[in-house]
Amino acid sequence: MKEETSFSGLGLNPQLVRALAESGYEQPTEIQRKSIPAILSGQAVIGIAQTGTGKTAAYLLPILFKIKYAQGKEPRAVVLAPTKELVVQIADYARSLARYTDLRVTELYGGVGTKNQIEQLQKGTDLIVATPGRFMEIYLKGELPVKQIKVLVLDEADRMMDMGFMPQLRKIFEVIPAKRQNLLFSATFPPKVEKLAEEFIDFPVRIEVTPQATVSSRVEQQLYYVPNLKTKINFLEYLLANPVYSRVLIFTRTKATADNVFKFLERKKLGPVRVIHSNKSQNSRINAVQQLKEGALRVLVSTDVTARGIDISNLSHVINFDVPIVYDDYVHRIGRTGRAFQTGTAVTMATEADRYHIKKIEALIRQAIPVYPLPDEVKVEETTREEEQRMAREIDEQKRRENPEYLGAFHEKRRKR
Repeated sequence: MKEETSFSGLGLNPQLVRALAESGYEQPTEIQRKSIPAILSGQAVIGIAQTGTGKTAAYLLPILFKIKYAQGKEPRAVVLAPTKELVVQIADYARSLARYTDLRVTELYGGVGTKNQIEQLQKGTDLIVATPGRFMEIYLKGELPVKQIKVLVLDEADRMMDMGFMPQLRKIFEVIPAKRQNLLFSATFPPKVEKLAEEFIDFPVRIEVTPQATVSSRVEQQLYYVPNLKTKINFLEYLLANPVYSRVLIFTRTKATADNVFKFLERKKLGPVRVIHSNKSQNSRINAVQQLKEGALRVLVSTDVTARGIDISNLSHVINFDVPIVYDDYVHRIGRTGRAFQTGTAVTMATEADRYHIKKIEALIRQAIPVYPLPDEVKVEETTREEEQRMAREIDEQKRRENPEYLGAFHEKRRKR
């Protein structure tokens, strides 16, 4: 059977198709082609697709079609997501898709008071996008009617499990109507997510458009071996001197490194640049991402707090200043570029101590990351004694993980004498 190659051919109404066309989306992606008909027919769906393939629209479009128009005051569909940033993004996207309807979208998240959110609910809503904790908090205040909820979506389910949301999700499953359509979307499908799916979805249709942890072919991966932190900084300055790096997301492993990279780029006037991590307020984080989306920022420096769910069109480059040690994060990080039929470049800087992690990442994504030589123009600095010792300890620890009988570099040297 021939797959539909247009949104109208998938059975969506003209209002949604018009909103999609105005946003520049003419053809559905694979996850959308396969998920939308299944959801419209009322089936429970597990959707597994790599980052940047259009998972959000794959469930939002059929939900907006099914609830059709504003009706009463009580919500009829709920999307649960793990972070405030993702909740805000999904809600904004839902409003954009529903712009030619009268559907009302309300977001619920923590970090701010409940008063304004409760007032929005009292005015009436059709679709709620919420973090699990805030959903239950407002429900327990008696301010969130749930009897009309017919569809429940869990988005970024793998991240929800990583963040320990299972107890809160179980409470939500208990209080909303048992007779409902359940949808689960995730970039990966580890055992924790499989257990979650078994617990709350009966007889689902599983739609997996690419193997798990697959990197988009639209992202050009580049790996550079860099001896130390100071040389990384020099390389970063070299890269950002090139105007082709027009909208850049830089990932670091720690908040301290993120702050230091930000200060360096600001001092060198390679921005406009901002930094976000868990010490920054949620509003500050959302505003920084919004500025990058709008083109007011050239560079955003971040820890993995933004690695998932943030959709920034025209992001030219992702730079892994540090190699992630949670290997799935590599997929999510570089998936910030090369989205929605666009191309992008992901540059990764790795030290000797990172070779172990690179091998693990390559095993996960089932491909070798192309290695490039460090450009001659980049000044290679001496590695400090302290950094040298730290990397040696890391390498020792990695070898012990692979071989518990390994005694360490000191014993290796003695054996060779």
